[in-house]
Amino acid sequence: MVDNVNHVVHVVNHLLALQAVKAKRPETRSSWCNAVPRFDLYLCLITSSRSSGARNRRWKMFDTLKFSAVRRHLLAVAGAALIAPQVWAADPSTVTVAGYGGGLQDALIATLWKPAAEKAGLKLMTESHDGQPAVRLQVQSGKPAWDAIHIGANDCAALAKQGMLEPLDYSVIDAKGVPSLARDKNWIATNSYSVVMGWRTDKFKEGPKSWKEFWDVKKFPGRRALSVAPDEMLEVALLADGVPRAQLYPLDIKRGLASLEKIKPYVAVWWTSGAQSAQLIKDGEVDLIAIWSSRVDSVVKDKAPVAYTYEDGLLGYGCMAILKGAGNVSGAQKLIANSISAPIQARIPTMMGYYGPTNSLAFEQPGVPADALSSSNMSPANRARQTLMDARWWGEHIGDVQEDYKELIAR
Repeated sequence: MVDNVNHVVHVVNHLLALQAVKAKRPETRSSWCNAVPRFDLYLCLITSSRSSGARNRRWKMFDTLKFSAVRRHLLAVAGAALIAPQVWAADPSTVTVAGYGGGLQDALIATLWKPAAEKAGLKLMTESHDGQPAVRLQVQSGKPAWDAIHIGANDCAALAKQGMLEPLDYSVIDAKGVPSLARDKNWIATNSYSVVMGWRTDKFKEGPKSWKEFWDVKKFPGRRALSVAPDEMLEVALLADGVPRAQLYPLDIKRGLASLEKIKPYVAVWWTSGAQSAQLIKDGEVDLIAIWSSRVDSVVKDKAPVAYTYEDGLLGYGCMAILKGAGNVSGAQKLIANSISAPIQARIPTMMGYYGPTNSLAFEQPGVPADALSSSNMSPANRARQTLMDARWWGEHIGDVQEDYKELIAR
């Protein structure tokens, strides 16, 4: 029976992946899928927007959020398939990894997973998932179809807390060079991103150099945009309020929300996807924005009058972990070990320039171009200008923040 459940899960995830392609699903935030209470907020934002363009974007976004309902429906319909025979057997020569799909997963396959699998003598299979609920469903089936996952570090921390992940074998995985905040007993970061300040250069000759300046509406008057998700925004709000970087964690939730209240009247848009954030600053719908560096960098390369800085930025991570009860735990350990090894991590600055490695030893490898070294968010110089996010804190406290943050935006 468990084998049949696993088969149903596998079919459902394929159907969801096809639905995502059809809907041209925007970039998925790691925290959306475990935040069902946000859905009513999105409806509120859709109906209250003054801009028809914004309404259209948000309706498109809402259409993608119907996946949870699609999942429930498909699982109910697929229940009939439980009577069908299904044979499940682990293949020690094959390792299956599931990620968010899309361009990011294509880049991860080419840059990290494929060479890591080849080095380990493994055949690589890939699937896509839609966040924490999909991972939990796989584990609860008893025999997950995936061995490893790639997901946001905050989600890794939450899934580890829920008992959904196998422990990593650090006698196989050499974590030297990976920051302590970017690894834990059950997960390790494989790529990094930054949250930075972006601004229109046709509005400001020089942009803000700190979140405190970003909050200064007299020095930098104009329309702002922040993310609809609390993770990352609570950190920048506290930095804006004067909290020293070294003392940022544990986050002072009350103080962070109070800081956000101060800037809220000047926030024209609370963006819901990376694609939307890039379009907002590119089109000049806002003058300043808190944005992922990968998104704003693409706007700059498109020759839009936009600039950004790593100064006072936040460093976040995508992580890899092994599902509890996975069929090929040993193979997954080897794949992860190779993915975070310095020689393979050194491929990121040139092949995934909009992301950074997590292993600092990557920059000591021969052949890393000087321009990649200077532009990478994780280069020694740029890393020193930023604050590393603490995924473990968010794994413990996301539920303490979500509702208050949602209410702050809605009122």
